[in-house]
Amino acid sequence: MMSTRAVGLGPALRKAAFAPRFARSQVVLRTALFKRGIQTESLPPSAATDILNKQRIKRPSSPHFTIYQPQLTWIGSIVNRMTGGALSALLYGFSLAYLVAPGTFDSAHIVEFVAGLPDAVKYCGKFVLALPFAFHSWNGLRHLGWDMGKFLTVKGAYNTGYAVLGATAISTIALVLM
Repeated sequence: MMSTRAVGLGPALRKAAFAPRFARSQVVLRTALFKRGIQTESLPPSAATDILNKQRIKRPSSPHFTIYQPQLTWIGSIVNRMTGGALSALLYGFSLAYLVAPGTFDSAHIVEFVAGLPDAVKYCGKFVLALPFAFHSWNGLRHLGWDMGKFLTVKGAYNTGYAVLGATAISTIALVLM
């Protein structure tokens, strides 16, 4: 048989049993007189989703741009997502264009078109393509290091962030000058 000591009810039972009659009656009176002012109503499941969506609109973005100072880690994360999206959009756009008009978007026509452009336009185009490619590639290697548990300290994150920026600058210049 379990005792009150084993269950942990001893102090609570002693307090209730040895409390003065006046205190016990006040607790009962207080419970009977005061009701909580909370009203509940039954809602359909779709209403719950609407309420949740309204609450989400009021939440600040994370990190909250008006509170936090810009940091290399979250700027790098945002740029990594943007470059990944841009490179994906370019790949899918070219692939769809090739499917729609394979005679216009084949390699021979593209080489002829690029060969006819002025040198300044070629270098600008190469820069616009090389910069996101280089940054996304180097930052992807940085993330692989993080996945292996390396460079997870604040100092390591900043050192690898600066290394990514340096490698991006060097490899972008190398790709543009090819």
